[in-house]
Amino acid sequence: MNVELIRRTEEFLKRKFEGGAYLTAHPEAKAYRLEHSYRVANIGRQIAQKEGFDETGMVIACLLHDVSYCEEFGENGWQEHGRRAAQIARPFLTELGLPEIQINEICYGIAIHVDDEADFPGERTPFALSIGDADNIDRFDVYRIHEGLCYEGFLQKSYAEKLEFAENRLARLHELKDLPMGTKTAETIWSERLSFSIEFYEKLVSQLRCSKGIVG
Repeated sequence: MNVELIRRTEEFLKRKFEGGAYLTAHPEAKAYRLEHSYRVANIGRQIAQKEGFDETGMVIACLLHDVSYCEEFGENGWQEHGRRAAQIARPFLTELGLPEIQINEICYGIAIHVDDEADFPGERTPFALSIGDADNIDRFDVYRIHEGLCYEGFLQKSYAEKLEFAENRLARLHELKDLPMGTKTAETIWSERLSFSIEFYEKLVSQLRCSKGIVG
Protein backbone atom coordinates (compact mmCIF):
# COMPACT_ATOMS: atom_id res chain seq x y z
CA MET A 1 0.00 0.00 0.00
CA ASN A 2 1.27 3.45 -0.91
CA VAL A 3 1.40 5.17 2.48
CA GLU A 4 2.21 8.58 0.99
CA LEU A 5 -0.86 8.62 -1.26
CA ILE A 6 -3.04 7.53 1.65
CA ARG A 7 -1.58 10.29 3.85
CA ARG A 8 -2.31 12.91 1.21
CA THR A 9 -5.87 11.60 0.85
CA GLU A 10 -6.43 11.77 4.61
CA GLU A 11 -5.16 15.35 4.66
CA PHE A 12 -7.41 16.29 1.73
CA LEU A 13 -10.48 14.75 3.36
CA LYS A 14 -9.83 16.44 6.70
CA ARG A 15 -9.20 19.77 4.98
CA LYS A 16 -12.48 19.52 3.07
CA PHE A 17 -14.40 18.62 6.21
CA GLU A 18 -12.73 21.43 8.17
CA GLY A 19 -13.88 23.92 5.53
CA GLY A 20 -17.48 22.74 5.48
CA ALA A 21 -19.95 25.22 6.96
CA TYR A 22 -22.43 22.60 8.16
CA LEU A 23 -19.79 20.29 9.62
CA THR A 24 -18.05 23.22 11.31
CA ALA A 25 -21.35 24.21 12.93
CA HIS A 26 -22.01 20.59 13.94
CA PRO A 27 -18.73 19.15 15.29
CA GLU A 28 -20.39 15.90 16.32
CA ALA A 29 -21.47 15.34 12.70
CA LYS A 30 -17.96 16.12 11.48
CA ALA A 31 -16.42 13.66 13.93
CA TYR A 32 -18.91 10.99 12.93
CA ARG A 33 -18.38 11.49 9.18
CA LEU A 34 -14.61 11.22 9.51
CA GLU A 35 -14.83 8.15 11.75
CA HIS A 36 -17.29 6.54 9.33
CA SER A 37 -14.95 7.26 6.41
CA TYR A 38 -12.09 5.53 8.20
CA ARG A 39 -14.23 2.51 9.07
CA VAL A 40 -15.39 2.19 5.47
CA ALA A 41 -11.78 2.49 4.27
CA ASN A 42 -10.69 -0.31 6.61
CA ILE A 43 -13.54 -2.52 5.41
CA GLY A 44 -12.63 -1.71 1.82
CA ARG A 45 -9.00 -2.57 2.52
CA GLN A 46 -10.07 -5.93 3.94
CA ILE A 47 -12.08 -6.65 0.79
CA ALA A 48 -9.20 -5.55 -1.44
CA GLN A 49 -6.73 -7.78 0.38
CA LYS A 50 -8.94 -10.84 0.05
CA GLU A 51 -10.00 -10.17 -3.55
CA GLY A 52 -6.62 -9.08 -4.89
CA PHE A 53 -7.74 -5.52 -5.72
CA ASP A 54 -5.41 -2.53 -5.65
CA GLU A 55 -5.29 -1.84 -1.92
CA THR A 56 -4.18 1.78 -2.18
CA GLY A 57 -6.89 2.62 -4.70
CA MET A 58 -9.60 1.01 -2.59
CA VAL A 59 -8.57 2.82 0.60
CA ILE A 60 -8.45 6.14 -1.26
CA ALA A 61 -11.87 5.50 -2.84
CA CYS A 62 -13.47 4.62 0.48
CA LEU A 63 -11.93 7.57 2.29
CA LEU A 64 -13.41 9.91 -0.33
CA HIS A 65 -16.81 8.27 -0.79
CA ASP A 66 -18.55 10.85 1.44
CA VAL A 67 -16.29 13.86 0.82
CA SER A 68 -19.32 15.80 -0.46
CA TYR A 69 -20.48 16.15 3.15
CA CYS A 70 -18.13 19.14 3.15
CA GLU A 71 -20.99 20.96 1.42
CA GLU A 72 -24.47 21.78 2.65
CA PHE A 73 -27.06 19.54 1.02
CA GLY A 74 -29.80 21.22 -0.93
CA GLU A 75 -32.88 19.57 -2.40
CA ASN A 76 -32.07 15.90 -3.13
CA GLY A 77 -28.64 16.55 -1.61
CA TRP A 78 -28.41 13.23 0.17
CA GLN A 79 -29.44 11.25 -2.90
CA GLU A 80 -26.92 13.18 -5.01
CA HIS A 81 -24.03 13.05 -2.55
CA GLY A 82 -22.32 10.09 -4.20
CA ARG A 83 -22.25 11.79 -7.59
CA ARG A 84 -21.12 15.06 -6.02
CA ALA A 85 -18.40 13.26 -4.06
CA ALA A 86 -17.08 11.82 -7.32
CA GLN A 87 -16.96 15.31 -8.83
CA ILE A 88 -14.98 16.63 -5.86
CA ALA A 89 -12.67 13.62 -5.78
CA ARG A 90 -11.72 13.53 -9.47
CA PRO A 91 -9.40 16.60 -9.58
CA PHE A 92 -7.66 15.43 -6.40
CA LEU A 93 -7.15 11.94 -7.80
CA THR A 94 -5.60 13.53 -10.87
CA GLU A 95 -3.25 15.48 -8.58
CA LEU A 96 -2.22 12.21 -6.97
CA GLY A 97 -1.06 11.04 -10.39
CA LEU A 98 -3.30 7.98 -10.59
CA PRO A 99 -3.89 6.48 -14.04
CA GLU A 100 -7.02 7.80 -15.77
CA ILE A 101 -8.57 4.33 -15.98
CA GLN A 102 -8.18 3.92 -12.20
CA ILE A 103 -9.57 7.40 -11.54
CA ASN A 104 -12.65 6.58 -13.60
CA GLU A 105 -13.21 3.31 -11.76
CA ILE A 106 -12.83 4.97 -8.35
CA CYS A 107 -15.12 7.86 -9.29
CA TYR A 108 -17.73 5.55 -10.77
CA GLY A 109 -17.78 3.46 -7.59
CA ILE A 110 -18.13 6.60 -5.47
CA ALA A 111 -20.87 7.99 -7.71
CA ILE A 112 -23.07 4.87 -7.56
CA HIS A 113 -22.65 4.10 -3.86
CA VAL A 114 -25.90 5.84 -2.84
CA ASP A 115 -28.51 4.85 -5.42
CA ASP A 116 -26.61 2.77 -8.01
CA GLU A 117 -26.63 5.61 -10.53
CA ALA A 118 -23.83 7.76 -11.93
CA ASP A 119 -23.91 10.87 -14.12
CA PHE A 120 -21.18 9.58 -16.43
CA PRO A 121 -20.50 6.24 -18.17
CA GLY A 122 -18.74 3.52 -16.22
CA GLU A 123 -18.60 -0.18 -15.51
CA ARG A 124 -19.99 -1.86 -12.41
CA THR A 125 -16.76 -3.74 -11.73
CA PRO A 126 -16.30 -5.70 -8.50
CA PHE A 127 -13.87 -2.98 -7.40
CA ALA A 128 -16.40 -0.19 -8.05
CA LEU A 129 -19.20 -2.10 -6.30
CA SER A 130 -16.97 -2.73 -3.29
CA ILE A 131 -16.99 0.96 -2.35
CA GLY A 132 -20.73 0.86 -1.75
CA ASP A 133 -20.45 -2.58 -0.18
CA ALA A 134 -17.96 -1.30 2.38
CA ASP A 135 -20.25 1.66 3.12
CA ASN A 136 -23.26 -0.62 3.62
CA ILE A 137 -21.32 -3.07 5.77
CA ASP A 138 -20.35 -0.28 8.17
CA ARG A 139 -24.03 0.43 8.76
CA PHE A 140 -24.47 -2.90 10.54
CA ASP A 141 -22.21 -3.48 13.50
CA VAL A 142 -21.88 -2.73 17.20
CA TYR A 143 -21.31 1.01 16.84
CA ARG A 144 -24.19 1.56 14.47
CA ILE A 145 -26.56 -0.46 16.66
CA HIS A 146 -25.70 1.81 19.57
CA GLU A 147 -25.85 4.94 17.47
CA GLY A 148 -29.19 3.95 15.98
CA LEU A 149 -30.77 3.34 19.36
CA CYS A 150 -29.50 6.70 20.63
CA TYR A 151 -30.64 8.52 17.49
CA GLU A 152 -34.13 7.02 17.77
CA GLY A 153 -34.35 7.98 21.47
CA PHE A 154 -34.98 4.35 22.34
CA LEU A 155 -34.79 4.79 26.13
CA GLN A 156 -37.31 7.62 26.00
CA LYS A 157 -39.90 5.53 24.18
CA SER A 158 -42.83 3.87 25.88
CA TYR A 159 -42.77 0.10 26.31
CA ALA A 160 -45.07 -0.40 23.33
CA GLU A 161 -42.95 1.91 21.19
CA LYS A 162 -39.75 0.09 22.18
CA LEU A 163 -41.22 -3.27 21.26
CA GLU A 164 -42.62 -1.99 17.96
CA PHE A 165 -39.28 -0.39 17.08
CA ALA A 166 -37.29 -3.54 17.87
CA GLU A 167 -39.70 -5.81 15.97
CA ASN A 168 -39.67 -3.51 12.91
CA ARG A 169 -35.88 -3.31 12.94
CA LEU A 170 -35.64 -7.09 13.20
CA ALA A 171 -37.99 -7.58 10.26
CA ARG A 172 -35.96 -5.12 8.19
CA LEU A 173 -32.71 -6.92 9.01
CA HIS A 174 -34.16 -10.20 7.78
CA GLU A 175 -35.15 -8.47 4.51
CA LEU A 176 -31.58 -7.24 4.04
CA LYS A 177 -29.83 -10.51 4.80
CA ASP A 178 -29.56 -11.57 1.15
CA LEU A 179 -28.62 -8.15 -0.25
CA PRO A 180 -26.32 -8.81 -3.23
CA MET A 181 -22.67 -7.79 -2.88
CA GLY A 182 -19.97 -7.27 -5.46
CA THR A 183 -17.56 -9.91 -4.11
CA LYS A 184 -17.56 -13.13 -2.12
CA THR A 185 -15.52 -11.39 0.59
CA ALA A 186 -18.14 -8.69 1.02
CA GLU A 187 -20.88 -11.33 1.10
CA THR A 188 -19.10 -13.11 3.94
CA ILE A 189 -18.57 -9.94 5.97
CA TRP A 190 -22.14 -8.79 5.29
CA SER A 191 -23.56 -12.13 6.42
CA GLU A 192 -21.53 -11.99 9.64
CA ARG A 193 -22.60 -8.42 10.40
CA LEU A 194 -26.27 -9.05 9.64
CA SER A 195 -26.28 -12.24 11.71
CA PHE A 196 -24.87 -10.33 14.66
CA SER A 197 -27.44 -7.54 14.32
CA ILE A 198 -30.28 -10.02 13.95
CA GLU A 199 -29.16 -11.87 17.06
CA PHE A 200 -29.00 -8.60 18.99
CA TYR A 201 -32.53 -7.56 18.03
CA GLU A 202 -33.92 -11.05 18.58
CA LYS A 203 -32.57 -10.91 22.12
CA LEU A 204 -33.87 -7.38 22.59
CA VAL A 205 -37.35 -8.36 21.44
CA SER A 206 -37.28 -11.42 23.69
CA GLN A 207 -36.18 -9.36 26.68
CA LEU A 208 -38.83 -6.72 26.05
CA ARG A 209 -41.53 -9.37 25.87
CA CYS A 210 -40.43 -10.54 29.30
CA SER A 211 -40.60 -7.04 30.75
CA LYS A 212 -44.34 -6.77 31.41
CA GLY A 213 -45.22 -9.92 33.25
CA ILE A 214 -44.60 -13.62 33.66
CA VAL A 215 -44.24 -15.36 30.33
CA GLY A 216 -45.91 -18.74 30.11
